[in-house]
Amino acid sequence: MTRRPPARRRTARRPSRRHSRQDAFVTVAVAAVAAAALVVMVVNWLLVHWWFLLVAAVIAVLCGIGWWQQRIRRVRWEQARSRALRYGLAQLDALCHQRFEHAVRDLMHRDGCTDAVRVGGQGDLGADVKATDPLGRRWVIQCKHRRHGERGAAVGTPELQVLNGTGRPVHKADVVVMVTNGRITRPGLAFARQQRLHLVDRDLLGSWAAGSRPLWELLTALPAPRKPPPLFRDTGAPSRPGHA
Repeated sequence: MTRRPPARRRTARRPSRRHSRQDAFVTVAVAAVAAAALVVMVVNWLLVHWWFLLVAAVIAVLCGIGWWQQRIRRVRWEQARSRALRYGLAQLDALCHQRFEHAVRDLMHRDGCTDAVRVGGQGDLGADVKATDPLGRRWVIQCKHRRHGERGAAVGTPELQVLNGTGRPVHKADVVVMVTNGRITRPGLAFARQQRLHLVDRDLLGSWAAGSRPLWELLTALPAPRKPPPLFRDTGAPSRPGHA
């Protein structure tokens, strides 16, 4: 008695790619026709109810005017708040290093550097704050916060060497500045004069943060402006002597 070979299972035939493409085309065509019909219906309705478009346009104009006025008020308020920004040395001493960098950024913004940004952190290559002043000069600032202020460790030549090595070659700065709420060593002062670095020590920081004059009016030997000064600012005020 011979055995019959086992019956083969019938497998469901998969739809071909051609049928899949046809189904997708039909679906897209139906959706396009439905969308076109909807557009025609809406246009016909608006043609009959034309007053609706007029009311919508008036509401949109009024909303736009209100938004613009609110934006102007917000900008003016931010400018007034920025101009009123003041810090005392005790406030600056109480900050952590990151908040000290933010405070320096905010002071530069107060002075008119609208693009002032804090970039400090790991891998900052000696730059904690970058800004462009109203005269077009690019500023790169390194911040050294001392928890104990004047009694803390003085900023010395090694820190200034790092700043000098990156300020102009890497960050393309016109003005390279070291800001600290502490002291700067005598060798550091000499090195800064040789390398055309600008120093903001505790005394100068106190005058800048608590006053209203921009930093470029308190420093000497700054590079020439890249563009004419704004008409609304008097840039002829005398600079503070005795700082590089």
